Amino acid sequence: MPDINIVKAEFIDIYTKYITRDGASALMEYINNSDFFTAPASARFHLAEQGGLCQHSLNVYKRLLSLVRNEFGDNYSSVISDESIAICGLLHDVCKINYYVTELRNVKEGYEWVKKPFYKVEEKFPYGHGEKSVFIITQYMKLTVEEAMAINWHMGGFDERVKGGSYALSEALAKYKLALLIHIADLEATYLDEDRGVKA
Repeated sequence: MPDINIVKAEFIDIYTKYITRDGASALMEYINNSDFFTAPASARFHLAEQGGLCQHSLNVYKRLLSLVRNEFGDNYSSVISDESIAICGLLHDVCKINYYVTELRNVKEGYEWVKKPFYKVEEKFPYGHGEKSVFIITQYMKLTVEEAMAINWHMGGFDERVKGGSYALSEALAKYKLALLIHIADLEATYLDEDRGVKA
């Protein structure tokens, strides 16, 4: 389990260092007043634990920064700015704020049934996933078109719209480098850093 205070401090440090546009402070205040720093990243799979959402966001940020540096070299920031990397990496999953609740279920331990807590999705604002993150962010600050596309499509082929037959993802990936790179970063963070797997 991540140390929530350490992870929170690292998130805030990166956020305040790189995200400086109008509205960034108000968005940080919204995040601070939410369950972002204590929420899990998922209900059952990767980082399904307290503080998991913030840890996942940091993991995606670091993976995205590495991918951008590897792709564009030392002058990467002339192609994709440090601010865009921080915005997309740190904020791609703000749609999960106030998204999970904790409930109890009966689990058999040995010969006895005991009540154990588990996370459950309780969607209060069913706006989608990536598009919901874009909606939340833009209530506080403007995004560039490329940032909005990257956050909107960060789920790649796992996005419900793609499963429904939409071809918009392939258009977005072809037009916006950042959209492709954040999807890869999200996969790397989830499957390599967070050891995503079905747990019994």
